[in-house]
Amino acid sequence: MDPNVRPETMERITTPELAQAFIDEQIAAVKEQVGDKKVLLALSGGVDSSVVAALLIKAIGDQLVCVHVNHGLLRKDEPEQVIRVFKDELGANLIYVDAVDRFLDKLAGVDDPETKRKIIGGEFIDVFAEEAAKLEGIEFLGQGTIYPDILESKDGIKAHHNVGGMPEEFDFELVEPVKLLYKDEVRVVGKQLGLPDNMVYRQPFPGPGLGVRCVGAITRDRLEAVREADAIVREEIGKMDPAPWQYFVAIPDIKSTGIKDGKRYMGWAAVIRAIHTVDAVTAESVEIPWDVLCTMRDRIIAEVPGINRVLWDFSDKPVATIEWE
Repeated sequence: MDPNVRPETMERITTPELAQAFIDEQIAAVKEQVGDKKVLLALSGGVDSSVVAALLIKAIGDQLVCVHVNHGLLRKDEPEQVIRVFKDELGANLIYVDAVDRFLDKLAGVDDPETKRKIIGGEFIDVFAEEAAKLEGIEFLGQGTIYPDILESKDGIKAHHNVGGMPEEFDFELVEPVKLLYKDEVRVVGKQLGLPDNMVYRQPFPGPGLGVRCVGAITRDRLEAVREADAIVREEIGKMDPAPWQYFVAIPDIKSTGIKDGKRYMGWAAVIRAIHTVDAVTAESVEIPWDVLCTMRDRIIAEVPGINRVLWDFSDKPVATIEWE
């Protein structure tokens, strides 16, 4: 049986009881796999890695070493939040790595989406290998891979930094306890593990971060514009009841004419996207009230340098993917 294929007989995890059964099963499996060795976990602070961290802490305790890499592609204030929640509140063994310049320098001038993803994934592998070399007993790499990652990688829709592509010299064995779960199941498991709601129901975020929302070749000024505009959109759409499953901003590498201080200038277009989905395999666009759209438009244009247009992407998946790249 292929370990990366979800069995047809596997019941969808929708209740605390099913979640607990899954947790108990995975704790036993992780203990058997890891033994007395240490696991290095890529802790982004997103739903998937947070749930994996909580599960591994239950399974192996202080044998888990969490590494949070700031690659410069995170959302506004996110590194600070990860440190506060995981290190200060949960007491995790957390290593913080500032690798902003390292990642952005390697991504400079790269506009192909798959190449960008592979660069980011490759750098992650290098960072973890370097951190592991500083520690004793590390033989495993924990990852928050979920089933849509595996499906989309297999079908060639997109490459994922945590699915395949490992170099031959990479000597860590993978620990991926939620790799056969869909996103909604991961949330149920996280809730059962006792994670706070602001983690369990946190906005989904791609592994390459804002690197796939700063569409085309990444520049630091446009990346900062994506970060600031995204914070505004998350604040305003987050007030909707119910809030969509996912909402964010993408900024393509194109400019159009605008007028500022009575003069013509060229600026970027911020594209707002809000969708609803159950498993991230298909998705439907969510209707955004006109007053909310206008508030976001006015704030983004007034508060974010370089943006002179705000667009609304209301495409469904398929044909459009959730992310722009």
